[in-house]
Amino acid sequence: MARFTKIIPVVALLTGATVWGLIWYPYRVLAEDGIGGAVATTVTYGIALLLVIVLFRPRIRLSWMLLAIALAAGWANVGFTMAVVYGDVMRVVLLFYLSPIWTILFARWLLGERLSAGGYALMGMALAGAAVMLWEPALGWPLPRTLAEWTGLSAGAMFACSNVLIRKTPQLAIELKVLAAFFGGVVAGTACMFAFPSAAVSLLPSADGLLLLAILAVVLLAVNIAVQYGLTHISANRAIVIYLFELVVTAFSAWLLADEVLTLREWVGGIMIITAGLLSDLLSDASERQASACSRMAAERPAG
Repeated sequence: MARFTKIIPVVALLTGATVWGLIWYPYRVLAEDGIGGAVATTVTYGIALLLVIVLFRPRIRLSWMLLAIALAAGWANVGFTMAVVYGDVMRVVLLFYLSPIWTILFARWLLGERLSAGGYALMGMALAGAAVMLWEPALGWPLPRTLAEWTGLSAGAMFACSNVLIRKTPQLAIELKVLAAFFGGVVAGTACMFAFPSAAVSLLPSADGLLLLAILAVVLLAVNIAVQYGLTHISANRAIVIYLFELVVTAFSAWLLADEVLTLREWVGGIMIITAGLLSDLLSDASERQASACSRMAAERPAG
């Protein structure tokens, strides 16, 4: 039973990774139906927010930490969606998954987890992978080339921040953190509508479009509850690594549904980023084992 209990959070995060690896496609379908990305995200997160209020009736207790979760998770979700709707899916996702770097930094700042020499090395590997992927001699510095890529990069940073904040607040009920994430999504989506009017263009949606918006809202609600549960029971570094499964799902779906294929250089850079993420989990495990061993030695040391 204990082993089964440990598996549940992993399955929850894998489910979330699978959904996020596929969710770009229905939002693109909506955009082709005349429902801009900003409008679609605002509507779906708004419906999901109402569902949380009606179904769970959470007792809202406002706090700065809850507001921080709302803003970070809101931009992580909406920024990611906007980026994959209007940008190159795999490039955006790879930039988003520089998240292990931001997780290490936020965990140091908010959780007091110190970064070892190995941690700095992994950070350097991930950044080098991004540089390899983005390098275009004619364009100069290896930086994101489009607004969508910058949006994906910033969404990844906020994704890492929200993971650490959720891990830092186990005293907050899951449904309350889900409510905060959806509220943040509505705020971020509304902001995008005003900041990028071209992404907010919305014609009268078809019946199929309205049905798809409703289905997306229900899926977002279910997957956010699952992810919040997983993040509450798994360390931030481990969660990021599990989420790397999204890259596999995204790569396959982008090839199958959008005919997107990465170049050799982009594959090399992406593999470096993924490797850094996987090794960060091993590094995290080693640190936890060392801390546990130190605690046992302190407990077993005779007094005096």
